[in-house]
Amino acid sequence: MSNTQRRVVVTGVGAITPLASGAQVTFDRLLAGESGIDRIVSFDTSDQGTQIAGEVFGKTFLAEDHFDRQTLRRLDPFSQIGVVAAREAMADAGLAKGSFDPLRGGSILGSGIGGIHTTLAGHDVLGESGPRRVTPFYVPNLMPNALPGNVAIEFGLAGPSFLTASACASSGHAIGLAMREIRDGRADLVVTGGTEACLMPVTLAGFSRLRALSTRNDDPAAASRPFDRDRDGFVLADGGAVLVLESEEHAAARGAKVYCELAGFGQSDDAGHITAPDETGRRPALAMQYAMEDAGIDPSEVDYINAHGTSTQLNDQMETLAIKIALGEEAARRTAISSTKSMVGHLLGGASAIEAVVVAMTLLRGVAHGTKNLENPDVDNGCDLDYIPEQRREGSFRAALSNSFGFGGHNVCLAFRRQD
Repeated sequence: MSNTQRRVVVTGVGAITPLASGAQVTFDRLLAGESGIDRIVSFDTSDQGTQIAGEVFGKTFLAEDHFDRQTLRRLDPFSQIGVVAAREAMADAGLAKGSFDPLRGGSILGSGIGGIHTTLAGHDVLGESGPRRVTPFYVPNLMPNALPGNVAIEFGLAGPSFLTASACASSGHAIGLAMREIRDGRADLVVTGGTEACLMPVTLAGFSRLRALSTRNDDPAAASRPFDRDRDGFVLADGGAVLVLESEEHAAARGAKVYCELAGFGQSDDAGHITAPDETGRRPALAMQYAMEDAGIDPSEVDYINAHGTSTQLNDQMETLAIKIALGEEAARRTAISSTKSMVGHLLGGASAIEAVVVAMTLLRGVAHGTKNLENPDVDNGCDLDYIPEQRREGSFRAALSNSFGFGGHNVCLAFRRQD
């Protein structure tokens, strides 16, 4: 790492997940082994093969509690989640609009799909009532970059601002690029992370047609079971999370609390198949290796990994192999691993963000959540590492990785270091 590069720290977190509204309560419920996955109640699923998901709207999140009616017309659900999570993160960091140089503050966030609620609703209005009834907010609401745009407006963040879209790696890319903006001196703080709000009949059907989703409809809480031999697919979920990143100097100057250091960012692409992962694990392993090199962390120092851990047959086998390649067999077997998706489901573009928040809190509090439903590790297919089954584990975690792998072959790894 160059001497001119500044260290980047996490000073605030916010989240809206199927478990709770709020990062702290979400983490506590993860530690307790609770599940946010249940039967879908927001629409009729009687003709769907999969009838379970991780819902937030009407369950853990009521948009009307946070916005007036006029504002709601200007925010697609994915932006609603992002703005509210950003409010929590900024409050947690002790920052408010006007308390920092706006030209040195940025908003870099990710979403895999964006404003699909607005897109489909506008299409229905056009067909039923004609073009003059389509809302003038249609384009500003559906565009994916509405997410960082609305967050920038909310807090007066006039520095670097854009959206990353790389499927399930979207918010991982956003967080890594936000780190670079600060580290390279172009910003002092960046609000970063990502959201997704795409749980609706057509997306559920689409993922089902890919045979990617669990069909364990009779036992929703047991449906997401990463690395278990009885896994049968991932569970779709809405939600997202936001982190406040700052340069170490900026945080120290204002006496901010620090969760941990975000020390490295690595990325690669499988360049092989639009949906299937690289079964050799080599290219996902590159992202992990690049992140450790970027952070100046030796593989032997990594003692926790928040896995992508989707609960699909191919991903869990591939990720286990990638971890062994990146860390080496001996170090990989000493490393504690867990999957947040076992309890919140797969937030798609918001997945990397909630998992980064989980890593930050794990390093700060010295405790990692378990992998729910891991009853019989799939050792016959190579899933033979320490995935922290079921129960939380306390420990003096020093360095951690967070993996994200998206359709399109996009691989991202973020490397974190504990602040002593």
